[in-house]
Amino acid sequence: MLGVALGIGVLLALLGRTATEHCVAPQDMVSQLLQRLEGSVNLEEAANPSVLLAMNLAGGDSDGATHKWLLQEIKEEAVRRAPKDMTSGQVALHVLALLSSCQDPRSVHALEQTLDLIRVLQQKTDEEMAKLETEGIPKTTLYSVGLDTLALCLAEAGGAQGPSVALAKQVLSPESHLSTDTRAMVALALACVYNYVELQDVQHLLREALWTVSNSFLDEQEMGNGLIGNIYSMGLALQALEATGKFYAPRKWDCAQAFSVVYAHDYQHPMAIAHVLPALVGRSYLDAAGLDCAATKDTSPSRWLPLSPLLGTQGVPRGVRRVPTLPLAPCTAPIQVYYSITNMLQGKHFQYSTSVTVPSGSTLLQVMEVAAEENPEIFSFQTEQTSWGPYVTSIHGLAGSADDRTYWQFLSAGNALDKGVGTYKPHDGEHIQAVFSTY
Repeated sequence: MLGVALGIGVLLALLGRTATEHCVAPQDMVSQLLQRLEGSVNLEEAANPSVLLAMNLAGGDSDGATHKWLLQEIKEEAVRRAPKDMTSGQVALHVLALLSSCQDPRSVHALEQTLDLIRVLQQKTDEEMAKLETEGIPKTTLYSVGLDTLALCLAEAGGAQGPSVALAKQVLSPESHLSTDTRAMVALALACVYNYVELQDVQHLLREALWTVSNSFLDEQEMGNGLIGNIYSMGLALQALEATGKFYAPRKWDCAQAFSVVYAHDYQHPMAIAHVLPALVGRSYLDAAGLDCAATKDTSPSRWLPLSPLLGTQGVPRGVRRVPTLPLAPCTAPIQVYYSITNMLQGKHFQYSTSVTVPSGSTLLQVMEVAAEENPEIFSFQTEQTSWGPYVTSIHGLAGSADDRTYWQFLSAGNALDKGVGTYKPHDGEHIQAVFSTY
C-alpha cells in the first residue's frame, strides 16, 4: 500500500506542478546550452550524474555516444564506490540520474555485479539523520539530506517522511540561515513528500515550510530585480519555484523577470548549466522519475535545429535586451592582486598577506599558485577536483574538516565569492581574503 501511495504522490506532484508551468526558454537557447553541457564531458574524468540528469530532463539524445558513455560510467562508479566512498548526496545524485534514464536504481548492473543503490542510499540517509537528531547537524550537509529525501521519494522507497520532517523544521527555525541552493533542494524534496503523506500534522508542517521557502524566493526576486541568491544559485531556485506553485498561490510568480536574468548570463560552467537547464524547459528534479524515455528520443532539442557553439542573442524574448559580446584580443597586461590568509579559529592562529603580479584575466587559482611559488612556507595550498572545479582543501598546512565543519572561505570586500577559485578572475588592485571558517 505504501508503494501505491508513493506512486500516486509522485504523480500528483507532477500534475500539480504542470498547472503552474508558464515559462519556457526558446528552443535554440536550450539546444545551445545542451550542446555546451554535452561538450563539457571529458572521457578522462569521472562521469558527473548531474550532467546526465540535466541532459535527460532537457530532452537530450539518449541514443548519443555521450549519453551512453555517461550512463555506463555512472553505473560502474555506483557499483565501485557507492557503498564505501560516496557521500549520501553523491549516491542520491546517482539515483536521480538513473531514474531519469529509465533505469532501476534497485538493480544496477555493472562490472559483473548487481547493486541495490536504494538500500545504500537509505543506509547513508539513516547515518545523516542519526547525527542530525543527536548533534543538530547532519553527517554532511542539509543540502545532501534534501537530495537524499528527494531521491528516496521519487524512487518510492518509503524512507523519505522522517527526513522531510527534520528538513521542514530546519527551514522554519529562526536560527537557520540556509543558502539558496539548500533551501531550493529542500523545497523540491518536501514538494515530493507532501503529496503522499497522510498525517495532517505532517502535511501542515511541510506546507508551512514550502510556503516559507517559495515566498522567500519571490521576495528575493522582487528585491534583486529578478536575481535569487546569485547567478549560480538561480537554476535550483527556478526549479523550486516551478515545483511549488500551489504553495505560494494565489501569489503570482513573474517568471519572465527571473528568466531574463538567466538569458543575460553566458553560462559556461557545466554544473551551473546542469542546474538551470531543467528549469528552462519547465521541468525540475521532481520530473526525474516521470520521463518517457521512448518519447524523448524523438523530441531531442538537438534535432530541432543546427547548433551554434556560442550563445548569441537569438531566442531572447521581446522586451529583454541582451548586449551582444564580441571576441576580444587577449589582454595580458599585468595586474596586482592582494591576497591574505587568516586563521583565528583553530590551533595556532595566523594571518599573512602578500601581493602578486599576474596577467590580466588570471583566475584566483593562478594568483594562489604564484603566491605559493614566491613563498611556499606561508602560502602553500592543496586542492581536490569536484564537479564545480578545483576546491581548496588546505592552506598553510591547515585543512578543512567535515567532522569539524570547517573550510576555507574566500572573500572580496567582505563578501563571499560567487565563483570557485578556478573560475573567479580578480581585477587589478582587488584584495582576496581566504578565511578559515565554519559552516
